[in-house]
Amino acid sequence: YGVLHARRVYVRHDPVVIEKSSSLPGLRIALIADLHLGYNSTKSHVRTIVDDINREHVDLVCIAGDLFDNDYDAIRDPDGVADILSGLKSRYGTYACWGNHDVNEKILAGFTFPQKEKIVRDERFSEFLARADITMLEDETVLIDDTFYLTGRRDKEMAHKEQLPRKTFSEINEPLDHSRPIIVMDHEPRELSEAADSGGDLDLSGHTHDGQMFPGNLTVRLFWENACGCLRVGSMHSIVTSGVGLFGPNMRVATRAEICPITIRFAE
Repeated sequence: YGVLHARRVYVRHDPVVIEKSSSLPGLRIALIADLHLGYNSTKSHVRTIVDDINREHVDLVCIAGDLFDNDYDAIRDPDGVADILSGLKSRYGTYACWGNHDVNEKILAGFTFPQKEKIVRDERFSEFLARADITMLEDETVLIDDTFYLTGRRDKEMAHKEQLPRKTFSEINEPLDHSRPIIVMDHEPRELSEAADSGGDLDLSGHTHDGQMFPGNLTVRLFWENACGCLRVGSMHSIVTSGVGLFGPNMRVATRAEICPITIRFAE
């Protein structure tokens, strides 16, 4: 912990049991979020993240939003960073959902300010993801290996800024075969009861940074049902990571950057 460890990446293991049968003996997911690629990021930090994930030998990599920090031009050597991220190794590939910072906005000292006009997304964000071999899911669901669903939900704040519609959990999950495991990436850990009631089994989020700096790590728990860690909501598991990057001040105090390998077991 502490300011001096702001760039150290910790590994937090989360075991999960999904009460559904599956032809898979289990599933290993690496969850990360909040890279905030920009002024506060470095290629060496991204390489550390990739190396740490690859050592976990996971089946799937999920990036739960805020890959960027509002300004594409702030990324030093974006092609080089994308090439490093393309080195992520897993059985099923790397998937992501957008976060509230994945839009073009004016920033000052790392913070954004409200704008009345519609925000248009920088096309280079999507071009970067294609080069990095990251599949973006935007209110979209894929059936992976004919065994489990993965959904990437459109971020609430981003949808508002871009004046785009956003599906509810019910609209997303109702058409799915509920005998199969349903995993959702949603940048902000909102509407957890709705996610559980609509049939979700695992909800993956970031956004909170666990407060990033003391005493934020204490007060953030007043605003989120699950501010960081693993929480059971009905039959669903909500897992929120503190993120691997930084926003605003280039430091962490009493919180830590982390990747979260999740080991899933299914009902016999």
